[in-house]
Amino acid sequence: MQFTVDRHDTFTEVRSEGRLNMVAAPKLKDVISSEIGAGSRQIVVDLGQTEFMDSSGLGALISCLKMARQASGDLRIANVPPQVLMVLQLTSMDRVLTPYPDAASAFPGG
Repeated sequence: MQFTVDRHDTFTEVRSEGRLNMVAAPKLKDVISSEIGAGSRQIVVDLGQTEFMDSSGLGALISCLKMARQASGDLRIANVPPQVLMVLQLTSMDRVLTPYPDAASAFPGG
């Protein structure tokens, strides 16, 4: 699993590529924690190249959301592929992590 970070004017975009599972989940948390530590408060995780996500990946996203909110920020997800969306819907987490079509629409104006 690879993560790429792009800082925009009003938000930070973290793109994931590969499988978001128990092996990659701690790395996602480290990347998000690092970005929050660097001052990012509005973070979008672009899941467009994420081919698979399990419960560990879902747990990591929820943990990252909590980190962002504790830092007076927010975390949103974008470009969610069908398999990942199915996991979100089966767990009703799509109500907590609302999927956006792309990073720019997650935090408009950035």
